Amino acid sequence: MGRPTIKNEEQSDALRDKGYSQEKAARIANAPNAGKHGGEASKYETRTKAELYEQAKALDISGRSKMNKSELISALRNN
Repeated sequence: MGRPTIKNEEQSDALRDKGYSQEKAARIANAPNAGKHGGEASKYETRTKAELYEQAKALDISGRSKMNKSELISALRNN
């Protein structure tokens, strides 16, 4: 089995240069809207806990199932 395809190689490489693991850099670079800017995303505080949970799940944040809304927000900001 080869290396998985990375949608945004440039972003993945930049994250690796910052010290992120290959796996984490690939996960972030493969996330929907990876590398896109424009401020179109809603603020975490306006999202439901379920929406925050789904984003945490997409980023494979561990312990997310036991987190409350504030903890999910913190985990997403520090990921």
